[in-house]
Amino acid sequence: MAAPASEAERQRDKERTRADILAVATREFADKGYTGARVDEIAARTSTTKRMIYYYFGGKEQLYIAVLEQAYSAIRTLERQLDVEHLDPEDALRRLAALTFDHHEAHPDFIRLVSIENIHHAQHLAQSEILAGLADPALGGLAVVLERGRAAGRFRADADPLDIHMVISAFCVFRLANRHTFQAIFGRDMLDPARREHYRTMLGDLVIDYLTA
Repeated sequence: MAAPASEAERQRDKERTRADILAVATREFADKGYTGARVDEIAARTSTTKRMIYYYFGGKEQLYIAVLEQAYSAIRTLERQLDVEHLDPEDALRRLAALTFDHHEAHPDFIRLVSIENIHHAQHLAQSEILAGLADPALGGLAVVLERGRAAGRFRADADPLDIHMVISAFCVFRLANRHTFQAIFGRDMLDPARREHYRTMLGDLVIDYLTA
């Protein structure tokens, strides 16, 4: 007879199953939106069942919220891990901007999820108990860098962390979310590898030019 699984093994299995569900659900919601996504389809593409998905998450809406939480947590974790305290304020801002640029380019599903949730007026995101707290890493690091720049007399006195975050996010989200319409209208692919470093540098220039104006 096989030995019974240990508690640690059961916990690892549970975590793997939950991660598998979230990975498949992320793609399903990103591709089809909240309304079009089907839990049956998510179950069919994982090693679990619809009943098990409801057991882990409670229902479709709770699963969707968990997908949003994971997506936002990923970028916030990267922001927390980025060490810019030893850098010159201008270089630190460029690094922060580049981090968002790289993350968004590598995670197009995140951009689609953000767009979808805005269509729903953030009604699902607003129900999350953890997403509001995730704003702190995004603004905390910016605030520290901006204060260092102001103290050195190099950044404008009215620089606001949320404004800077908005500028960086707007550039990076637009580049992904509007790629196809922009190309159809202007004939330029904003994800053309030949232009990547140009856009990455331009984003840093926009932020620094504003702060030092």
